[in-house]
Amino acid sequence: MKLLIQNAYYTASNGEKIHSDILVENGVITKIEENIIETVDRKIDAAGLLVTPGFIDLHVHLREPGGEKKETIATGTLAAAKGGFTTIAAMPNTRPVPDSKEQMEWLQQRIQETGSVRVLPYASITTRQLGQELTDFAALKEAGAFAFTDDGVGVQSADMMLQAMKKAAEVNMAIVAHCEENTLIHKGSVHEGEFSKNNGLNGIPSVCESVQIARDVLLAEAASCHYHVCHISTKESVRVVRDAKRAGIQVTAEVTPHHLLLSQDDIPGLDANYKMNPPLRDASDREALIEGLLDGTIDFIATDHAPHTAEEKSEGMVAAPFGIVGLETAFPLLYTNFVLKNIITLEQLIEFLTKKPAEAFGLPYGKIEVGAPADLVLLNLTEEQDINPEEFLSKGKNTPFGGWACKGWPVMTIAEGNIVWEKGCVTA
Repeated sequence: MKLLIQNAYYTASNGEKIHSDILVENGVITKIEENIIETVDRKIDAAGLLVTPGFIDLHVHLREPGGEKKETIATGTLAAAKGGFTTIAAMPNTRPVPDSKEQMEWLQQRIQETGSVRVLPYASITTRQLGQELTDFAALKEAGAFAFTDDGVGVQSADMMLQAMKKAAEVNMAIVAHCEENTLIHKGSVHEGEFSKNNGLNGIPSVCESVQIARDVLLAEAASCHYHVCHISTKESVRVVRDAKRAGIQVTAEVTPHHLLLSQDDIPGLDANYKMNPPLRDASDREALIEGLLDGTIDFIATDHAPHTAEEKSEGMVAAPFGIVGLETAFPLLYTNFVLKNIITLEQLIEFLTKKPAEAFGLPYGKIEVGAPADLVLLNLTEEQDINPEEFLSKGKNTPFGGWACKGWPVMTIAEGNIVWEKGCVTA
C-alpha cells in the first residue's frame, strides 16, 4: 500500500515542531518533504494531529495459547493498534510455554496468521517456567525468540540464573526478569503497608523485589549479560539499578504507567482492578520511580498489559489474579497526567515509548526518517474523552482507570505501512 500523510507535524528531540508530508511505500517511509505530489492508494489529512513513531511495548501478555478466554493474539494486537503500539513483546506464561523450538515456531506462525501489529515473542528461561532446567537458548533464538524470561515467576536459584545469563551471553540475547523472592511473598495480594494493615490483608514487602534485583545485577556482571528488570516498583529497586549502572553493569529497567500514576493510597477499597504484581507501592516509591525515569536509571515505559475475565476479577482482592490491562490507555493517561502537568515533556514521553525501548534492545524501530519502517501513530492531543472499558478492543476490561478523563488519543495507527486501526473503524 502506498500512503501519503499530508499536513503532518512531528517533534524533533529538541522540541522543535516539524511540518511535513510523509510518503509511505511498501512498508517503508520513502519521503519526508513539504507538498509531496504522488499518486497513492490513500491520502490522509493529518492537519492538527501529531505524528509519532509507532509505540513499542516490551511487556505484554497475549494469553494465547491456553488463555483465550482472557485474550488472543488477534484481540491483543488490535488493542495494541488502538493504543498506538506497533511493536509489542509477548510474555511466555502461556500453556503450553514457548520453551522449545517447535512451540516457538507454532507461535510465530500464529502471530503471522492473526496478529495486527509486530509481535516479538519471548521464550522462557526454564522448561515450563519451573526454574529447574534451562531451555535450549540457541534453538529458540533460531526460531525467532526475542529474549528470555520466566515472567510471572522469579528464577529462585542463583546458580540457575547465573547459568542462564551465561547461555544468553553466548547467543547475544537478554535475560528479562520478573524479580520476586518467593520466600518473602507471604501469600500477599497487595503491598505490605498501610492499606494491607487497614484491610487485614497479607502484604508483599518491597524487599521481595529489590533483593532479587540486587542478586541478579551481580550475576549479570559475572556473566557479561544484558539483564533487564521488568516492572520496577520500589525505591530500593531503583537504587540498586542506579548503583549497578554506575558500576558499568549492563542493566536496563522498565516501569509501568500504573506504578507511575498510582500508589497504595489510591486504592479505594477491596477492588481487584487495583491488584497487580508487583503491587501498587507507597507514595515514596512512586516518587522514586518518576525520579528514576527522569534521571535515566529507568530506561523506558512498558504496560504489563495483563487481561483477565470479569469473573476472575470479581473473586476479590485475595483470590483474584494479579494484573490490569494497559495497551489502550497508556499514552492518554501519561500525556494527561505527566505532560500536561509539566512533569515530563511531550518529547520525553514519546521517547520513553519509542526510541528508548528500541535502543535498550537494539531494535530498528521507533523513529521517523527516510528508510525506516512505516510504523506511525496520529494523535489528537486536544480532544478529551473518558476511559470506557466497555469500548476496549481487548477482551480484558480490568482497569482501575475507568472514568478518567484524558487527552492524547490515537486516531490512526499504521504498522509496516498498513492502516491497522483508525477511529471509528477497526482494520483486522
